[in-house]
Amino acid sequence: MSKFWSPVVHGLTPYVPGEQPKLPNLVKLNTNENPYGPSPKALAALQAEVGDTLRLYPDPGSDRLREAIAQYHQVAPNQVFVGNGSDEVLAHVFHALLQHDQPVLFPDITYSFYPVYCGLYGIQYRQIPLTDTFEINVDDYLQSNGGIIFPNPNAPTSRILALAEIERLLQGNPNSVVVIDEAYVDFGGESAIQLVNRYPQLLVTHTLSKSRSLAGLRVGFAIGHPDLIEALNRVKDSFNSYPLDRFAQSGAIAAMQDQAWFEETRARVIANREKLVADMEALGFEVLPSAANFIFAKHPNHEGAVLTAALRERSIIVRHFKNPARIAPFMRITVGTEAQCEALVGALREILA
Repeated sequence: MSKFWSPVVHGLTPYVPGEQPKLPNLVKLNTNENPYGPSPKALAALQAEVGDTLRLYPDPGSDRLREAIAQYHQVAPNQVFVGNGSDEVLAHVFHALLQHDQPVLFPDITYSFYPVYCGLYGIQYRQIPLTDTFEINVDDYLQSNGGIIFPNPNAPTSRILALAEIERLLQGNPNSVVVIDEAYVDFGGESAIQLVNRYPQLLVTHTLSKSRSLAGLRVGFAIGHPDLIEALNRVKDSFNSYPLDRFAQSGAIAAMQDQAWFEETRARVIANREKLVADMEALGFEVLPSAANFIFAKHPNHEGAVLTAALRERSIIVRHFKNPARIAPFMRITVGTEAQCEALVGALREILA
């Protein structure tokens, strides 16, 4: 009964998450989950958390987790903000840092939650077209704005913007918050976190869903100048003082501290990606250069929607975006295990034949 809705609800176009199919025996390559499980130390930490203390609230400041993140990234704890997945962190970023008179700038092909947040909070935005090769051109962002945000590597295109270009962007926007969403940076990029102490307008967001294999735990964080972090905390404590439960905090701390597991699984994903790209190109696909745990590929003779449907008939799920039109020929394919990638290539070989 929509007559009871608040006025803002009528104008919202919600984000549509990737499908989580309930069918058994699927090769699931549509939501960029890590094919290799979490750190065994993280699993042990989760099991150890089961007990009488669950009757007590978790630490509202997630102090031990923020200290672990700060130590890993060589920043101070007051430069770290944590939230219930990077999506919640980003929601607070839009609310706390990107509501200004000028429009927020982000690419026309990017994470589709950005315009959703703008709609939710009534933020003006301007979409900046990617180049013909699906890259971000920094010169296009050297204009009046109320903030800048984009993923690096970008999603769904998988292309990386070099750190030197990010620094040029920061130098050209000294009075605007610049948010670099680094959900996938661990698979082939150089993090902009190393720049936060030189550029007080820079905020970098991360998630433990991808390279730390904890998508089911929902932990994200942001690193930046303490003034930016204070703004996020003010919004968080006006919304939900306890965003991370005891399990999330304990598991995330252990995952951040298990460097060996992180390096091993990351290396396996990167190796699988390079082989998958070679195999796809051998089948005639054009694959954009990827620095993520997914690839963006199209075939000159077959539509992306048709290939996606044909793969689904063979119990292989990939992601297809029909909008905007210039990415409709592409499929976004998560890098899976060796066996999953082989199954995908085998199925594509059958379909193309």
